Amino acid sequence: MSPNLPVLVGVVPLFHVQSMTMSQGYRIERIMGSRWSQATQPTVKTIAIEAILIGPDRLLVKKALEAMALTSRALVAAAAPLLAVSGIPVVSGMTISLDMQITDLRITHSTTKREALDVSISLQHVPRSNLSALVGEAADLALAVATAAATAAPPPSPVPRSPGPPL
Repeated sequence: MSPNLPVLVGVVPLFHVQSMTMSQGYRIERIMGSRWSQATQPTVKTIAIEAILIGPDRLLVKKALEAMALTSRALVAAAAPLLAVSGIPVVSGMTISLDMQITDLRITHSTTKREALDVSISLQHVPRSNLSALVGEAADLALAVATAAATAAPPPSPVPRSPGPPL
């Protein structure tokens, strides 16, 4: 059994990620005076993370996420010099994405989960320089190669499958 590896959003580890979606593609433009279309430029890469914060430190993790989302004017002013150099890295088993910025942070507390907070985070890629964009792509490629080399097919289940009763 493998350990529960967190998704890192900046320095904040999210141990109970329910889903993670990454979107990227190309902008399609019609060629003037023609019926043909062409991919002209990449669209912005976005990442959406749905997670649950549990345990006694859930409010500290919430505050750390709020600080990265720059939810107050004081935080924006304090972080402005750092944001000119680097964005928020997102590191998971699916991607290593540098220079991300939180565009939406939604935290939900409900009576059905009194000791937990549901968190929804949307991030957008905001490259600071061509060098940081290249480093991020190289790190993402290295993750893909290492995962492909290290991962073997899971062993077959020892319990044989049999058809159940008809419904």
